[in-house]
Amino acid sequence: MALQCIVFDCDGVILDSVPVKTRAFARIAAPYGQEAQDRFVMYHSLHGGVSRYKKFQWFYNEVLGREISEEESEKLGRLFSEYALDEVRRCPLIPGIQEVLDTWKGKLPLYVCSGAPHEEVLAVLQERKLDHYFVSIHGSPPAKAKLLGQIVAPLPLTPQDVLMVGDAPTDHDAAEEVGTLFYGVGPDIKPASESAYPWGADLTGLNDWIKARVAS
Repeated sequence: MALQCIVFDCDGVILDSVPVKTRAFARIAAPYGQEAQDRFVMYHSLHGGVSRYKKFQWFYNEVLGREISEEESEKLGRLFSEYALDEVRRCPLIPGIQEVLDTWKGKLPLYVCSGAPHEEVLAVLQERKLDHYFVSIHGSPPAKAKLLGQIVAPLPLTPQDVLMVGDAPTDHDAAEEVGTLFYGVGPDIKPASESAYPWGADLTGLNDWIKARVAS
C-alpha cells in the first residue's frame, strides 16, 4: 500500500491558531472566576478538536452545575467568534505546511477535517487564500471521527492509504476509528514512544515523510 490521500486538521496543523482560541475560551470563562477559568482552559487543552459547543456544554454542566440553553450556547458561540476570528485571520501558518501544500497539490487529493464550525473554517481558509489547495473543506458538526469517516468512505481507496495529520488526541482517535494513518504535530499529541506514530514539533519533517511513502 502507498499513501494516496492526505487529510489535515486546521487549527494547530494549518494555522497556528490554537493559542488564539485558548485565549478566547479563557475570556469566556473569566466572569465566573479564576478557578472556573482554569478548569475550562484545561478542559479545552485536553480536548482539542472537540466542537466549541460541546465545550460550552461541559462548562455549564461540570463547572456551573446546570444545563446550557440553546440561546446561551449560541450567544457564547458569537462571543467566541468575536474574540478569536480577527486573530485567526492574521495568525501565522504552522512551519512546514506551506511546503507540503505546494508539493502535493494536484499530486494527491488534500482535504480539511476540522472541529471548528464548517462555515467558519471554510471562510477563514478562503480569506487566507488556502482553500484552493483542497478538494473539499469540512468542519463540525459532526464530531471529528464521523467527519473523517465521511471524507474517506466515498474515496476509491482503503483507509490505510489515507493520512490524517492532527495536533490533538481527538485527531488520533478519529484516525484509529476510521483506520487511517496518523501523523502528529505539536506538544499536545507527542507520543510516549517513537514507535507509536510519527510526530513532529511542527511540519518541517512531514514532506520527506510523505515522499518516502508515496508510490513513484
